[in-house]
Amino acid sequence: MFELNRHKSASVRADVLSGLTVAMALIPEAVAFAFVAHLAPMVGLYGAFIMCLVTAVFGGRPGMISGATGAMAVVMVDLVDSHGLSYLLAAVALAGVFQLLAGAFKLGKFIRIVPTPVMIGFVNGLAIVIFLAQIGQFKTKGLDGEMHWLTSGDVQLMLLLVLITMAIVHFLPKLTTAVPASLVAILTVTGIVHGLDLDTRTVVDFLRNMSGDEAATIAGSLPSFSIPAIPMNWDTLYVVLPYSIILASVGLIESLLTLTVVDEMTQTRGQGNRECLAQGAGNVVSGFFGAMGGCAMIGQSMINVNSGGRGRLSGITAGLMLLVFILFAASFIEMIPLAALVGVMMMVVLGTFEWATFKMMRKVPKHDAFVIVLVTVVTVFTDLAIAVFTGVIVSALVFAWEHAKHIEAKRTDTDGRTLYQLKGPLFFGSTSSFLELFSAEDDSDDVVIDFGRSRVCDHSALEAIDTLAERYLKLGKKLHLQHLSEDCKKLLTKAGDLVEIDLVTDPTYRVADDKLA
Repeated sequence: MFELNRHKSASVRADVLSGLTVAMALIPEAVAFAFVAHLAPMVGLYGAFIMCLVTAVFGGRPGMISGATGAMAVVMVDLVDSHGLSYLLAAVALAGVFQLLAGAFKLGKFIRIVPTPVMIGFVNGLAIVIFLAQIGQFKTKGLDGEMHWLTSGDVQLMLLLVLITMAIVHFLPKLTTAVPASLVAILTVTGIVHGLDLDTRTVVDFLRNMSGDEAATIAGSLPSFSIPAIPMNWDTLYVVLPYSIILASVGLIESLLTLTVVDEMTQTRGQGNRECLAQGAGNVVSGFFGAMGGCAMIGQSMINVNSGGRGRLSGITAGLMLLVFILFAASFIEMIPLAALVGVMMMVVLGTFEWATFKMMRKVPKHDAFVIVLVTVVTVFTDLAIAVFTGVIVSALVFAWEHAKHIEAKRTDTDGRTLYQLKGPLFFGSTSSFLELFSAEDDSDDVVIDFGRSRVCDHSALEAIDTLAERYLKLGKKLHLQHLSEDCKKLLTKAGDLVEIDLVTDPTYRVADDKLA
């Protein structure tokens, strides 16, 4: 059904080791996002395990990692606070159904309409979000429930360990690529901390501080199947449906954009529609196994790719090892210093951010530079879905505005005819400029518009042509069109009586159509 190592540079050893590294990095992220959504840590861990495993097996992008994410956790908060976990699980399952439908109807292809400036803004924004999340690891929850900075000594020790981790990740690949540098860094820093008995926060310290439970642990059991305990009526659907639509949209957008980024890094091409199906399946399963669901994670995907993970085996290993940690090795994972994981994620930030953006700003058009900054800022201060939608809309409006200025016509009078040679697209944005190009009173009785270097694009264009025809009709003059492309003629054919004109036969291009003549 699938190949574990589809990419030509993938290897079992590299996939297994990179998957092990990713599994370690998934734990604090899953726990943190569970707290963001006001859920128990195990709900986030189950979500990370299920999403990672299902999408690794069935997804359209080998090497990409999915799990519980902050983008979806933020959406969940209100529903959890107002109606509880059962309603959230129902919303996650329904969101999965919407994602399955998106895959079935092949909507994944629409990711292609996202312009490059929006992609750059998305990547930069997520890099900043990941960075800010790591800064939060230098804080602790006080007795008042608020987050406070650690003492200066604790901060200095954490910074030192973070720098050691980053140095290992950066320099080790220059010496050997036999093992993932991130894995070596985590194990080395863990050994330093416990070998020297350094007093710094570990994974279990983070969990207990955030939960307020001194006995908290990541140890758990297998997730069990259960149908969400909610009333099956229209009132429930009215509550759940809006959250499901938003969760599905956010999950697909983040997953498909991450897929595109991984495509660029690996010089391969993923399958967007298949990824939609896998994300949907993962969320449906999550909803019925007590998990918060999720989507693709750009940070963990970067760790995996940079550690050599290319095949499906890397994601499968990450998911299974996460479950192994939960079931059998919680005590060992809880020993990992937060500083080691922060250091790995900091290297992800450095590798994810498009540093060429600063040079690019002076070279690209101003409106593209504006879109990059806009999407970056909106990603940081709101969420990914809003940022991408905003970027696409602004880019589309700028495109329409720019192309609306590109329509022009050359007027000539020969043999009792007035010829207008039109240049540029005729669409909703250029119709006003199009109508201003013609002087009906000064033209001959026969007027020809040559569309050889233009196109009729939409209904607004048809209305503009009809308006122009009426102007000439009132003056007793006749309007002809020539050199129309086949798609333009089909558009005019569908318009029927909307366009009251003749099409003259073109002996050179043979575009005359008997149905329109």
